[in-house]
Amino acid sequence: MIKTLGAILAGGQARRFGSDKAYALYSGKRLIDCAAAALDAQCDRVIICGREEPGFTCIPDLPAADLGPLGGLNAALLHAAREGYSHVLSAGVDAPNLPHNLAQTLHGDGAAIVQSQPVVGLWPAALAQELGAFLSGGGRALYGFAESVGARRIAFDPPLMNVNQPGDLP
Repeated sequence: MIKTLGAILAGGQARRFGSDKAYALYSGKRLIDCAAAALDAQCDRVIICGREEPGFTCIPDLPAADLGPLGGLNAALLHAAREGYSHVLSAGVDAPNLPHNLAQTLHGDGAAIVQSQPVVGLWPAALAQELGAFLSGGGRALYGFAESVGARRIAFDPPLMNVNQPGDLP
């Protein structure tokens, strides 16, 4: 049985967006709340990595801030392994149209990422040590880590949204 921890990787600076994109609105809801609702529908628990957000369980990126999404994913995998979760379903705040069958679609052997949105993925908690070693060796690219663990790339049609600028929102 898979026990899944949902992790919103929200420690980014949103430089291209120009303001805190987690609070931008999509269909009348904050982007961070869209991600939380989608993960909550398919995970046993949801946390936010890389920022403090009232009303949520929050953990800092590890081993430090400013490592991009891998810092948040590393924190989530370590937390999941400590707390007895078998998998982490990760997402950023920039994909407000996460499907409610995301975990089911990504489930399979090993890790899987969404081809157009690599921050969105399903990761076995057992990868915590491998990610720690990848970061210690200077790795910073999520695609690089995904490739190093043989993550499957899953395409969605239509593709998930990728909100990087205010104009990307309808």
